[in-house]
Amino acid sequence: MNCSLVIRAYNEAQHLPRLLEGLAHQTVKDVEVILVDSGSTDSTIAIAESFGARVVRIHPEEFTFGRSLNFGVRAATRELVVIASAHVYPVYPDWIESLLRPFEDEKVALTYGKQRGPETAKFSEQQIYHQWYPDHSTPRQPTAFCNNANAAIRKSLWEKNPYDESLTGLEDLAWAKWAKEQGHEIAYAADAEIVHIHNETPRGVFNRYRREAMAFKRIHPESHFNLYDFIRLTSMNIVSDIYHAARERVLAKNIASICWFRTMQFHGTRMGYRESGLVTPQLRETFYYAREMKKKEGKKRDVEPIQYN
Repeated sequence: MNCSLVIRAYNEAQHLPRLLEGLAHQTVKDVEVILVDSGSTDSTIAIAESFGARVVRIHPEEFTFGRSLNFGVRAATRELVVIASAHVYPVYPDWIESLLRPFEDEKVALTYGKQRGPETAKFSEQQIYHQWYPDHSTPRQPTAFCNNANAAIRKSLWEKNPYDESLTGLEDLAWAKWAKEQGHEIAYAADAEIVHIHNETPRGVFNRYRREAMAFKRIHPESHFNLYDFIRLTSMNIVSDIYHAARERVLAKNIASICWFRTMQFHGTRMGYRESGLVTPQLRETFYYAREMKKKEGKKRDVEPIQYN
């Protein structure tokens, strides 16, 4: 079993070493590592090269998530291409093995794995991870939902339909939607677990969901999100998070972040639905290069987690 690993990065010197260290512990040893760098000014490139990664550069002014992925997948020499964000790291040594196993089904075009936040993650972010990434796998998923922070695709299918470079986000959802329409399958692999590190300010959360809402509206023009949706979903999710935080006896330290996180999440979503699809240089700077200053335990596995230095 072999694969290519494409990592998108911009100034990720703080987090990249842990991902690459986790890669060294994987049961799948034959992995071609490709780092797509979009103008890092820290030691990201030096770190990647020290671990033997091949670096592909993209100019910051040319960057979109889809374009950077196309650069990386084009450079890959293997049929199965794993995609990971530079600020994630695997929990178990069989991360890649678990992510690739669903490809034994020839109908599967894309797989994606479980995500969890670190202990420092905002409570609402952890709730989202548990909602979107359950503890049980789905070999043939009925929807096109997926996430390229922890996923894998067949390069031969990508060659027929590269990622949409014009989207402000959700290029993974657009690709998965195409794959489903062509009769292929999407698989969710719960055992392919990573930790995803987000340390966003309220403005960062707003920008992320605004950007993704703009893309979702492009992918699904029939969708809508009005003031009523904003009020209903914000209040419903705040109440739900408060309830779960109270049950876990962590409400006092999380009440403030619950309120601002959910407000910014759905405020950004509403604003994104109202934007046009045109990405100006100012929006590009905001979306892609913005300055960013416990749920109960899930299913236990027999596999020992990686012990990081």
